[in-house]
Amino acid sequence: MKISFGLGAIIVMLWWASIAYAADPSPLQDFCVALPTNISDVFVNGRFCKNPDKVVAKDFLFQGLNIPGNTSNELGFAATVVNVDRLPGLNTLGVSSSRNDYAPYGVNPPHTHPRATEVLFLMEGTLYVGFVTSNPADPNRRNRLFARYLKPGDGFVFPQGLVHFQFNVGNTNAVTFSSFGSQLPGVNVIANAVFGSDPRIKPHVLAKAFRLEENIIDYLQAQFGPDLVHTY
Repeated sequence: MKISFGLGAIIVMLWWASIAYAADPSPLQDFCVALPTNISDVFVNGRFCKNPDKVVAKDFLFQGLNIPGNTSNELGFAATVVNVDRLPGLNTLGVSSSRNDYAPYGVNPPHTHPRATEVLFLMEGTLYVGFVTSNPADPNRRNRLFARYLKPGDGFVFPQGLVHFQFNVGNTNAVTFSSFGSQLPGVNVIANAVFGSDPRIKPHVLAKAFRLEENIIDYLQAQFGPDLVHTY
């Protein structure tokens, strides 16, 4: 199936418009430590605003979503991110987006977006996608998995903060577009965070948590480094 990028752009715009009534209601980074007012080195929770008299059309333009991402990596996955860092006009609007490319059998591994719900739309290929609920109130119940196989034209929602994933189950490339309810949704890839933190979590902690031998934790930690981190 050929990708209709015009159709994809329209759909992404409609998603943005549907949630653009509200800006980010919560922090845009993991923490924001207050500084005395006389210190000039200030980092705000968001971005400073450009003088409206100096705003130009280019501030609202992003080009390149028609270009496939480079999936020649261990995951077979690439995200072309359109957040406030790459499109300044998104500042304070509470939305962002990304194009996601999957090589055959490529995976966007289990991860969370701490500051945004995600809506994903499949343009090409076949994906297996899903998310897992947070710990249930009843300790005798397990975390629930909601998962589906998607075909072109299908959409799927990943609620804010919940672990989710996408896997290309076909032997051809897959392409999706995602919309986020934050100008900077953030991403926390579970394996990177657990096994690739800096400094490392002590192996005996993870061994007990995952009910594994420490030598297995040592092996897993050796597989993850900063080159595997991606951002949204």
